[in-house]
This record gives sequence, structure tokens and C-alpha cells, in this order.
Amino acid sequence: MYFKTRLRAGDNTYKELFKRYPYNPILMAKDWPYPVNTVFNPAATIYNGKVLLLARVEDRRGFSHLTKAVSEDGISNWVIDKSPTMESDPDHPEESWGIEDPRISYLDELKKYAVVYTAYSECGPVVSMALTEDFENFERMGPIMPPEDKDAAIFPRRFNGKWLLIHRPIEHGANIWISSSENMKYWGNHKILINSRGGSWWDGYKVGICAQPLETPDGWLVLYHGVRQTASGATYRLGLALLDLENPLKVLRRSDEWIFGPQEVYEKEGEVNDIVFPCGWLLDQKNQTIRMYYGAADTCIALATASLSEVMDYIKSCPEPENG
Repeated sequence: MYFKTRLRAGDNTYKELFKRYPYNPILMAKDWPYPVNTVFNPAATIYNGKVLLLARVEDRRGFSHLTKAVSEDGISNWVIDKSPTMESDPDHPEESWGIEDPRISYLDELKKYAVVYTAYSECGPVVSMALTEDFENFERMGPIMPPEDKDAAIFPRRFNGKWLLIHRPIEHGANIWISSSENMKYWGNHKILINSRGGSWWDGYKVGICAQPLETPDGWLVLYHGVRQTASGATYRLGLALLDLENPLKVLRRSDEWIFGPQEVYEKEGEVNDIVFPCGWLLDQKNQTIRMYYGAADTCIALATASLSEVMDYIKSCPEPENG
């Protein structure tokens, strides 16, 4: 049985937006050229005409690092670095317990890729950033938000002279925030962007950004995860929001329903059960298809695809937020 999502409000016909690749998972720990425990939550971008994933890899101590996997078709024949691509730096004590959950945005102004990731230490999670031109050498900027904060992604261009960052400060509840900066180091003008809805909602317990914002002619498409706390534990599902193209602080639409959730065995059973968690998606300009790369049950990496036109039809049929 497939997970269904209503494409138009008031329509009784359901059709899944994101279709799972039939041969999922596409990457597992056994594919790694060195011993690891699990591989999951990959960032995604296009580099030198190929699909590049920057996967979160948990070693056999329990610490996470990031490893690059590159493929011509984004599905098979992955070339994986023979050692960690980016791991904890001794000069950055905020990373002493590992680094994880990266999101990649290409900053055309700088001609560099920004990798925004979560650094862990005894002080808790913190949002950190590194810049790179080749995914071999990384210019670490260190923490760009105070702890505890995570689930962050930067927009690929400035708005009115300022960079914008989506993130989730833990100490201020379970909401998605947006902040601005002139230099990508000092951030201010903090504002709640998407709130957790409480109660029985699928995203009632907490919400956080998944992949980097995707620019479309109708606005910035945002993929976020929502968590519902149940008697048997937490379940992670995915929803969509649409932000104004020139003012991303304004939410135009937000899905009431989740659009993707744990269903297959590899998503429901693993290191952590009942989790689908994408940190990257790509738009194939040729066929206007979105590729969503996601971690399944904190154990492996899977792929699902969707038609951009169907996704946009769906999100534009969703309600306008009350504070929109």
C-alpha cells in the first residue's frame, strides 16, 4: 500500500507526491569502504555535473562524521571517499562529540558551497558552518548560533543585502526560526517562521527544517519534518511550506497533512525506528523532477522522487497560515 497525499483541497482523489525508488535503500553501511555503524541523513548538491551526497556516518564508537558519495545518475555506482571527508576538528571543541545532519547551498556570490551542520559536544548541539569549493578542503567558520540549536540551512542568495538562515533553537521551544546576517557570522532579527502545532497534529511536538530551501517561480519550497509523540515513541514525518520569493520571512502556504512518512520496513525498523529524515533534495531541470534523498530509521539512505508541477499544485492548494 502506498502512502497517499491529497493533491487538491476538497478533492477525494489521493495520489502520492513522492514515489520511493523501488530498489531502496540506495546506500548502506556495507557499501562503505571503511568500517561504520550506519549511514543516513545526507545533504545533496550537484558538483561537476554529478550528484554529490554528504552523508552523516556514525562510527562504531557512536560518533558521527560526514563522508562524500558521488554518482553519475544519483542512484547507482557511487564513488565513496575511502576515509571521512569531514570529521571533528580538534581546534573546534564544539565538535568533540561529532558533526552531523549537513545541508548544502551553493552561494553564487562567493562561488563556494556552504555546508551548514550540527556540531555536538558536552555543551549540546550548535549550528556550525563551513565553506568549500571542492568538498576536499573546508573553511570552518565555527558556531554561528549559540547552543542549543540545530536543523539549519542557509538560503543561496541575499535578500536586501542580508543572508537568511533557517534553524531550530531548542531552548525557545520546538519551532522553526529564521534569522538574518550581513556577514554570515553574527545573526539577528530572529523570528519564528513555522511553529509546532501542538495537540494531535502530526507536527504537534516539534518541527525542523529538512533539506535546503528550493527556489521556484512561485516561491521558496521548504521541506520540514514534524514529530508526533505517541505512547510507543516519536514518529518523524514530512510536510511542506511555501515562502515568498523576495521575502522568505513570509509563509504563503503550509500543508495540514504530512506528505511522506515511515512506511517501508527500512524506514520503520533500524537504529531508531519510524524515521524518514532528508537533509537534501535536488531539482532535475531537464524533466522537472525533485529527487529527495533521506535517511531511513537512522540506518541507511533512500531516494524518493516527485513531479515539481504536482508538488506545486499541492502546496498552492494548502491553507494560508493565520499569521501569513
